[in-house]
Amino acid sequence: LTDNQTNPLKSVQLSEAKMSAGPPRNLVGYGQSPPNPNWPGGAKLAVSFVMNYEEGAENCVLNGDGQSEWLLSDIIGASAYKGQRHMNMESLYEYGSRAGFWRLHRLFTSFKVPLTVYACSKALEEHPEAGKAMLSAGWEVASHGHRWIDYQNVPEAEERDHIKKCVEVQKKVIGVRPLGFYQGKPNVNTRRYMVEQGGFLYDNDHYNDDLPYWVSDVSPEVKEPLLIIPYTLDCNDMRFCVPQGFNSGDQFFQYLKDSFDFLYREGKEEGSPKMMTVGLHCRIVGRPGRCESLRRFLQYIQGVPDVWVTTRLEIAKHWYSNFFPPGAKTKNPLEEKLSAAGTPLLL
Repeated sequence: LTDNQTNPLKSVQLSEAKMSAGPPRNLVGYGQSPPNPNWPGGAKLAVSFVMNYEEGAENCVLNGDGQSEWLLSDIIGASAYKGQRHMNMESLYEYGSRAGFWRLHRLFTSFKVPLTVYACSKALEEHPEAGKAMLSAGWEVASHGHRWIDYQNVPEAEERDHIKKCVEVQKKVIGVRPLGFYQGKPNVNTRRYMVEQGGFLYDNDHYNDDLPYWVSDVSPEVKEPLLIIPYTLDCNDMRFCVPQGFNSGDQFFQYLKDSFDFLYREGKEEGSPKMMTVGLHCRIVGRPGRCESLRRFLQYIQGVPDVWVTTRLEIAKHWYSNFFPPGAKTKNPLEEKLSAAGTPLLL
């Protein structure tokens, strides 16, 4: 007998896994010949700063969760408290929304640098003033899902409900819906659920390229191609809160600078411009000793010519306008989705 015959439960598990296999892997991408993105103004590099606004949406028994949060705080290696509150963890997250957010808000507005926010709608709901400040600063507010939890084993109906909420709650709190989506801790079906919810222009739950790219056949119900704008976990302040990560602002600054310099050289000397993303968290880089390194990096790149510092949405508009797949089964949905969201087309 085979394993599946001797273990009926395993057979059921394998069958379910096959049905929910999710998107295929792609280990080739653009290969040796990535396209020239022809960034606006002939820029040699596009730079996208992303603020993850999660505070209040993390695991907490007050939110109905079975345990406390344990990830991405200054308590490195923390464990979840089952069925109990973790008062230190809650307080560390609260620093992000109470103080860190406003420090980053002052920093980016003083430099007049555009920003994309990955905002959990639950976090926006807990602090509407912060959401409105994002909008008044001219920042793009994309979605980080409804909650900042691991969706690996969340039931389909619950995850679909959360994706629906991330649109409805954000629109209720700040008046505009998100056009970009980053679940952060997705499962194999998250991309399909997001596409079937409708209205999104791009997906960020990927780390596999230096340029945007298209995927097709995401859902049998939706024929249009989906734009992927890859995110980053290396040029990311989260490495202050993991083993073998950054232990000082100098290390953070140097890593960002080295990444920027290398990519800029590829664009200028090799004629192959790319995209650089910098991931930020209010409770992490919002601390003064880390924020100074971010200020130094902002100051550094503003002294370099031919750099397009922009939002994910502007990158998406550029890619839809210049690189929409010619063999797509549908017309380009850019104008329709922007119009529905009340967002202008012009870059």
